[in-house]
Amino acid sequence: MTWQGWTLIAVFTALIVAIAKPMGVWLFALYEGRRTPLHAVLGPVERGFYRLSGIDPAAEMGWRKYATHMLVFNVALLLLTYAVLRTQAWLPLSGGMANIGPDGAFNTAVSFTTNTNWQWYSGEAAMGNLSQMLGLTIHNFLSAATGIALAFALFRGFARRQAPNETAGGIGNFWADITRVTLYLLLPLCVVYAIYLIAAGVPQTLDQQVTATTMEGAKQAIALGPVASQEAIKMLGTNGGGFFNANSAHPFENPGALTNLVQMLSIFAIGVGLTWCFGKAVGNTRQGWAILAAMMLLFLAGTGIAYWQEAAGNPALHQLGVAGGNMEGKEVRFGIAASSLFAAITTAASCGAVNAMHDSFTALGGLVPLVNMQLGEIVVGGVGAGIYGFLLFAILAVFVAGLMVGRTPEYVGKKIEAREVKLAVLAIAVLPLFILGGTALAAVLPAGLAGPLNKGPHGFSEILYAFSSATGNNGSAFAGLTAGTPFYNLTLGIAMWVGRFFVIVPMLAIAGSLAAKRYTPETAGSFPTTGGLWVGLLIGTILILGGLTFLPGLALGPIADHLAMIGGTLS
Repeated sequence: MTWQGWTLIAVFTALIVAIAKPMGVWLFALYEGRRTPLHAVLGPVERGFYRLSGIDPAAEMGWRKYATHMLVFNVALLLLTYAVLRTQAWLPLSGGMANIGPDGAFNTAVSFTTNTNWQWYSGEAAMGNLSQMLGLTIHNFLSAATGIALAFALFRGFARRQAPNETAGGIGNFWADITRVTLYLLLPLCVVYAIYLIAAGVPQTLDQQVTATTMEGAKQAIALGPVASQEAIKMLGTNGGGFFNANSAHPFENPGALTNLVQMLSIFAIGVGLTWCFGKAVGNTRQGWAILAAMMLLFLAGTGIAYWQEAAGNPALHQLGVAGGNMEGKEVRFGIAASSLFAAITTAASCGAVNAMHDSFTALGGLVPLVNMQLGEIVVGGVGAGIYGFLLFAILAVFVAGLMVGRTPEYVGKKIEAREVKLAVLAIAVLPLFILGGTALAAVLPAGLAGPLNKGPHGFSEILYAFSSATGNNGSAFAGLTAGTPFYNLTLGIAMWVGRFFVIVPMLAIAGSLAAKRYTPETAGSFPTTGGLWVGLLIGTILILGGLTFLPGLALGPIADHLAMIGGTLS
């Protein structure tokens, strides 16, 4: 470990905390539907969309209607992407790429619909430009916008002082939310971001490839495409799907140290802004800062462990005279500190972009991304998904606090009763059920055991990582797993769909239930939810639930792998 590495981590943390309020102010304007400086240009586009589609943006939706419209919208997008991938060979700008098979097209369509962006394929070898733009990039915008819209819906559940009842209204209008987020947040930011990336050397062209002459005089085809536009929303929307197989380790996606820092900041930018937006929505910005403090403490703990382990390196290699940290699978232009930080960021958010191969991390260095995903992608988390996932844990934490003080718990002025707690438990239980259940299935069936490159604990970690990434809607992978098979395409596709929407529906039910409740002002007997005690209780609740649930699986995988490594056994 070096002081330069710790300085990078400290600078990143300071910058991301500084971004929280300005981004939160903009998000709060969209949450309230207020006019922004961009309305002068984009306002007619928004109003035209409403007129063409017959939508009244002021019409409030109950949670059931909000959920129904959201699900129908996402199913329609899934079917569109599936059709594009199955027919890409016959479409323009295919670049000679073949049609994607049915199981692969299903997996990819589900992956991008759910904001997971799990990729079993090499982008430059399997996807034409039209598939990249129409089938995939469009999802990067709309799946991210869906997550932010859903966060707004839950915010309204907490913020509404009283709605007529939980089905009559109170949590907003799905179409208005997703339109405003796309028009006034994601599109403008991505235009600026893409221009910066182009200036930094990222390609943006409809040419599929360019032919270069090597020093030996041979001809080499170098893949190109509309990379910068996809890269921008890939990071800002915490999507993570790379245009190229090497993702952000590829110099055409991530040319150097400055673009690497910008990409890391952009992964967290909207997520941290939503914490401030939540505090503003409920009338107390200290609530948002408390959530952000808990998130950042968990993030820094994980980042510190990953950097420590990667900098320490492999003792078996040290005995062979290979000194230094673990550079296997890492780009020299980034180094150990930036690679460890990127790995922690991309899995703390539900991004999944990588600038180093996580399969090549040390056992405990690779454990950190696993734990980040298994905690529910809530340590900042995906855009929208992180904050509403975190608030589910907050409901459980305040329930525990209520049991300790002997009164009905309250959170930001709303009584947390049996229905909310049951729904929160139901949503949180989805992840361990499909992560551990899918891993167990793959670990005993021949089709599952054919996937891992390695045997023993590391091979088990590859399977566990895949189902953690899919169910948590992250999309990164231990690259040793051969996942482009019918078994993994189907099982991981199901895990991605369940991990997204089986969490969302109970969450929206909670939003509807809270919106129907009267506001209860704080009293001397209320448990304070803005100070250090609350932050500690939040962190403890998250770690205890995650530890009790996933510790046995981690013991069989990365922990056993670490013990074998320090014992001199390499798998």
